This record gives sequence, structure tokens and C-alpha cells, in this order.
Amino acid sequence: MDIRETGVILFCEDYEFALKFYSEHLGLKIRQRGKDLSILDFGGSYLMLEGNGVASDKEKTRSQNPTVIRLNVNHFDSAVSELEARGVNVEVKSFEWGTIGVVIDPEGNRIELKD
Repeated sequence: MDIRETGVILFCEDYEFALKFYSEHLGLKIRQRGKDLSILDFGGSYLMLEGNGVASDKEKTRSQNPTVIRLNVNHFDSAVSELEARGVNVEVKSFEWGTIGVVIDPEGNRIELKD
């Protein structure tokens, strides 16, 4: 198998609101935009947002969503500051294996920044 590119598909209940969050607040560039489906640059891959998902008003449990979107960043502190300046709540947690910044998207999906 010769893989050209990898991607993650995220189904959203409020597609337009989720697209605004990922593009404006997280700063992911929109490659392609459609009525119910958009593709955003996601490092060396892509993140596809699509309608017909289920949102939660708080962080989804692992049984509701056993996946975490992880963004490995080059400059952790400046990435956290940049997101906070855009109005994104980032909870920084330190462990012996490293530091992460936890972000919960408007649909309750967990996103982590990794140093």
C-alpha cells in the first residue's frame, strides 16, 4: 500500500460553528469548503469536517469519542498564548513524559497540543 496522505474525519452536529472554530480559533487553513463538508490543512495531512455528527455541551467521554486530536507544535508556550489570544481556553497539564495543552472544541471533542 502506497499511502499518499492521511486524514482525520470529524462529524459535527453544528458544522458551520465547528468550521469557524477550527479555521478561525485554531488557525487551520481551509483547503476546500462545501455545504456540509470542508477539508482543512492538518500538519502533513488533513482534517475533514462533515455534518451529521453529535455534539456535547461538555467534554465527550471516551465511550462517546475514544479519539483525541493531537497537534504536536514546535513552540508550545507561544502556541498556547496564540490560542488564548483568539479566545480559546487551554488547560496546560505537565507529566513526566511531557506537557500538553487541552482544548475542548464546541462539540465536546478533545484536542491536545503537545510540546
